[in-house]
Amino acid sequence: MIITISGTAGSGKSSIAKIITKKLHAQRVYVGGMRRELARKKGWTLEKLNEYAQTHHETDVDVDKEAAAEARKLAKKGNVVVEGRTQFHFLPESIKIFIKVDLNTAAKRIWKDLQNKITKQERNEGDLKSLSEARREIQKRDHSDAKRYIKYYGFDHRDELQYDFVIDTTKLTLEEVTKEIMGFIKKERLVTNRLSAHKVG
Repeated sequence: MIITISGTAGSGKSSIAKIITKKLHAQRVYVGGMRRELARKKGWTLEKLNEYAQTHHETDVDVDKEAAAEARKLAKKGNVVVEGRTQFHFLPESIKIFIKVDLNTAAKRIWKDLQNKITKQERNEGDLKSLSEARREIQKRDHSDAKRYIKYYGFDHRDELQYDFVIDTTKLTLEEVTKEIMGFIKKERLVTNRLSAHKVG
């Protein structure tokens, strides 16, 4: 079973992906981490890589294809959770989850994370100096991501009709969100098992 997780910045995608990975005894593929590592190797922030990516499609396309190939390889041995905004497209056989949050809440969450030096280093998003600046950066990144995906792939990842399950985390705890998503995954697994059993019968 492959679960793909897309969504908006600050929605809790990474935290939720880690919990679901543990609950399903799965392997995790993290596209954002792959791109952040690519930026570090170039000596850039994620913001600069995104600017570069507007005219260099390989920083998106090659990474996305590599992530999807790795997910399929891992899925031969067990469950896989793939965190990446466009992976639902590259892995159409997956259970497709979209996690969203309102902009103000997203900015507060990310600003709080950036107060931790280790988290700040992991995110590699530059030196944001205020909550309002974090809010502007989220909007800028969302626009940049959507523009690139439309240009390179022909779809807007924010279109919720493309997903099997959509959840807004603005007013929910991490535990509540995880419970909702796990409940949906279990239902999907039951349906898949029944269909498989029917085909065999």
